[in-house]
Formats: sequence, C-alpha cells, structure tokens
Amino acid sequence: MSAQAQMRALLDQLMGTSRDGDETRQRVKYSDERVCKSHLLDCCPHDILAGTRMDLGECTKVHDLALRADYEIASKERDPFFELDAMDHLESFIHECDRRTDLAKKRLAETQEEISAEVSIKAERVHELNEEIGKLLAKAEQLGAEGNVDEAQTVLMEVEVVRTLKRDAEEEYRNSMPASSFQQQKLRVCEVCSAYLGLHDNDRRLADHFGGKLHLGFIQIREKLENLQKAVAQKQERRNQERLKRKEREERGGRRSKSGSRDHRRSRSRDRRRRRSRSTSRDRKRTRSRSRDRHRRHRSRSSSRSRSHRRNSRERSSKHKSSREKSSREESSREKSSREKSSREKSSREKSSREESSRQKSSREEPSKEKSSKEKSSKEKSVRAKSREKSKEKENIISEINDEGTNGKSYEAMCEEMAADES
Repeated sequence: MSAQAQMRALLDQLMGTSRDGDETRQRVKYSDERVCKSHLLDCCPHDILAGTRMDLGECTKVHDLALRADYEIASKERDPFFELDAMDHLESFIHECDRRTDLAKKRLAETQEEISAEVSIKAERVHELNEEIGKLLAKAEQLGAEGNVDEAQTVLMEVEVVRTLKRDAEEEYRNSMPASSFQQQKLRVCEVCSAYLGLHDNDRRLADHFGGKLHLGFIQIREKLENLQKAVAQKQERRNQERLKRKEREERGGRRSKSGSRDHRRSRSRDRRRRRSRSTSRDRKRTRSRSRDRHRRHRSRSSSRSRSHRRNSRERSSKHKSSREKSSREESSREKSSREKSSREKSSREKSSREESSRQKSSREEPSKEKSSKEKSSKEKSVRAKSREKSKEKENIISEINDEGTNGKSYEAMCEEMAADES
C-alpha cells in the first residue's frame, strides 16, 4: 500500500465517509446488511488472521474504515446493538476451531502409542512447562521491543526458573519411559490455535509459536468473544429492566384511580392495626405491672372493686341518661319539624282555598257588572233621546214663530206656556 493510500485510509477512519463530499461512498451505510458488523467492532477473524498460516482470505461482506468511523460517531447518540451479530459470528468461528482441535486430538490418539496414566501425567507436565516458557519468552521479546529492558530482564529470570523445573520434569519422564520410545516425538495440540507442539521442542520454537501472529490472533479473538458476551448480557439485562419499568408505569397509570382508594383503605387498616398493636402492648405492660403488684394490693382488692363497680355503674347510668336525653331531643326535634311541616301545608291549603274563592267571586260578579253597565248605557241613551226631542221641539217652535208671527203673544209668554206644558 502506497503512502497516499495509507493517508486516505487514515482520513476515512478518522472522519468517515463524508469527509470530502463523495456521494457515491455514502450509498452504503454502516447499518446495511452488506456491511460486516464484526469489522465495525474491530474483531473480524478475516482481518486478525490475515497473513498467517490460517489466512481466511477476504470477507464476503463490506470492510471499510470510513464506515467504522460512521458507526463510532452514531453509537454515541444511539446504540444500534451490533454486538449481538458480531458475537454470533465469532461464536461460529471459535466453534469450528474447537471442532478442528478435537479432530486433531483424536488423530494423535490413533497414531501415537498408548502410554500409562502416570506417564501421560508426566508428559502433560512437560508440555505445560514448555508452554509457560514460550509465553514468557514472547513476553520478554515484546517488552524489549517496547524499550522496557528492566522488565524484560526480570521475565528472562523467570524463564530460567521454569527451565530448571522443565529439566526435572523431563528427567522424571525419561526415567519412566524406555529409551526406544523416549526418542519418539510426542506431539500435543495447542488448545488456543489447534497447532501441533512437540514434547522436545526447544525454547526458540516455543517462543516463535506463542509469540507468533497466529497464536496471538486466536487469543485476541477469544478475548473479543468474551468481552462481547459480557456486553450483550449487560445490555440485554438493561433492556429487560427498562421493559419491566415501562410495564410497571403503564400498570400504575391504568390502576391509579383504583389504587388510590385501595391505598387509602390499606393505610386506614394499617393505622387500625398499629393502634390495636399499641393497645395490646399497653395492655400487656399493664397486666405485667398488675401481676407484680398483685400481692401488695390484695388487701384493698374488695374496696377497689366496689369503687370501680360504683364508678362503672355511675358511668353507665350517666351514659344511659345522656342517651335518653339525646333520644328525647331527637324526638322533640322530629315533632317540631313535623309540626312546622303540617303548619306550612295548612297555610298553603288556606292560601289556595282563598285564591279559589276569589276566582269564583270574580266570576259571579262579572255578569252583574255587565248587566248594570248595560242598564246604565240604556238610561243614558233614553236621556239623550229626550234631550234631542226637546231641542227639536224648541227649534220647531222658534221656526213657527219666525214664519207665522207671535199672534199678539210675547216670546216670554210662549216660553212660560212651554214650561207649563213640560211640568
């Protein structure tokens, strides 16, 4: 890879797909099914085991550092929960590796000579010490490469101690085996990467294996799988708790109206129980104190009983008297209310009867009033007619006087004659 390609990949990893406005790269998003979720979480076996004896080649899904950067930015706001997909991927891969390890163990058991249980234990001890030496040498080389010389020296001192233990274990194993069979190479399968290890391998061979990229890659994959399993378990537990809380809130909201009355009743019942318990505890204390002082009050028991009996009888009589007074008051109030009610009803009845009588009277007086008014109007009409007749007669007389003359009579005499006639 050229320097320019390395810089481009570094920018993609830091800034994501939209670093230079390239729309063609944004067509595939990190949430697409074609994108490898293990690559987004930096645990894809195709990337970890690249360039080793067990190189898996290119992954069938999309690997892009820019998409990983997009995922890291988006996961700060909302968790897409890709750990589950990555865990399933790694579990299937580790399961296949463990299956190959079991097959290699069966193949070795079929090809190698069978040995006793005691000898197999000694051989297993030699293998364990070889493995420990290889791990310590690989650790010392790593510390030396990082510049931690003092720590690397202490690790090499531990290696020397383990080598002495290995020599003793090999001596025991050699003494328990015949010379012909001891010279044969006893192989063992590595539990981590399923590679073959020899019983008589030197330190350089062991260091190369345990410090190699294949063995360390399998360790990294197994550690990633353990971390993913823990993270998935924690997130699932958190989600389950959130669901339970949500359900509880919904149930509380739905039963709030009912629970209010129930809580009130429960609180009242609790208060009653507390009062009863307090009263019972007080009674117990009283009974205890009475039992202690019983021998002292033995002489005055009869007098105290008589006093208490009198007091109780007085209280009962006073209670009975108060109850009778209360009942008499209630009866008097009831009678008073009934009397008031009856008086109200009586007054209302009288009022209604008066109204009815006034109505009847008015209905009777109306025709007599009409009759009197008619008679009055007829009298007025007759008086008006008589006055009209008189006026007409006067006019006729005046006209006759004017036409014929007075015949030797004066006007005053004529008037007197008319007055006499009228009278």
